[in-house]
Amino acid sequence: MLRILASILAAAAVLLFACSSVPRLPTEGRGPQRAMWVTRFDYRTQADVERIVDDCANAKIDTILFQVRGNATVSYRSKLEPWGEQWGFQDPGFDPLAVALERARARGIELHAWINVVPAWWGTTPPADPRQIWNAKPEWSWFDQQGERQRFSERFYVSLNPCLPEVRAYLVEVARELAIHYPVDGIHLDYIRFPNEPPATPKGLDYPRDARTLKLFRDATGKTPESDRAAWDGWRTEQVTQLVRDLRKMLSHARPRAKLSAAVGWSPDKAKKEHFQDSRTWLREGLLDVVYPMNYANDFATWSERARIWSEISGNTRVVMGIMAGDRDAEAHRAFLDAGRKQFDGWSLFAYAKLFESRADVQDKLTDEAKFQRAQLRKALVPILREQAGR
Repeated sequence: MLRILASILAAAAVLLFACSSVPRLPTEGRGPQRAMWVTRFDYRTQADVERIVDDCANAKIDTILFQVRGNATVSYRSKLEPWGEQWGFQDPGFDPLAVALERARARGIELHAWINVVPAWWGTTPPADPRQIWNAKPEWSWFDQQGERQRFSERFYVSLNPCLPEVRAYLVEVARELAIHYPVDGIHLDYIRFPNEPPATPKGLDYPRDARTLKLFRDATGKTPESDRAAWDGWRTEQVTQLVRDLRKMLSHARPRAKLSAAVGWSPDKAKKEHFQDSRTWLREGLLDVVYPMNYANDFATWSERARIWSEISGNTRVVMGIMAGDRDAEAHRAFLDAGRKQFDGWSLFAYAKLFESRADVQDKLTDEAKFQRAQLRKALVPILREQAGR
């Protein structure tokens, strides 16, 4: 672990001296994007992965956001992090990301590696593998004002502390390893924020309040969280933005043609205030090639109202508008899809399991009636998705 940390810190030093200008990928010539989020719960075997790509291809999806890192365990061969818990932290005998990439290439689909950035673990007990970061680096966790480490729950992620430079360097190295060893079309950042929604942060608690973080804040501002709450929130926001900057610089060197994208809250102001996610600054600095607002309103009027702000602030960044699939009939989806295609740089459906059979069916305890309703929606909606490709 010490050798790994040394290499991470060395990589971080290189990033600090990198040129501040960031090369941007050309966006001319590409039509509206038709994307699908595929979660890590959707697959377990090689056949699962191949079927997922084929299902997306048959629906004329042109971009798959394929989740390969959920809570500091991965779905690809890594020297930094263990295999996912769904495989018992052991090599499953195939490489899901490699299989997905090969299949996607054969079907003419872009594949972007989707990673949850800040989460450290999900569950009521610690991960069984001692290599997993929650076990290996306990000091990188969130600690509250009483010095208590963030507690486990079945309802939220426990998190890494992005205010620590060594944590940011580690996360950049995780993404760098992925970008170097796999010919991905992009890296898609999720949970690039503080996952501090209740109950992750019970009332009265505040994170991170470990001594090292408080010293970094005091050295930067001369203040304490109690003396200036606005400065404390602003400083935490800046640490997340610095992580995005570091990831941008890394990717521009490790895989220059790959796109960097992020899933962001539908309201940039709300996301900044509540989760220290400053997407306005990210867009203004040109840190992302594509932004995916998680605009999951069920009714079209609300969805449209929420979407409007992104037309105003996007600048040169492509905006692919998120749509929650499956919570309306097939024809009602058409208005959302048409608006994403006409008003933005395309749409992205959340998520694959809303339309297709998935390994998540067991985890989600999907009933026979729910499966039947999904099959009916798929039968009606897939032709509409295919129409979008021809427009």
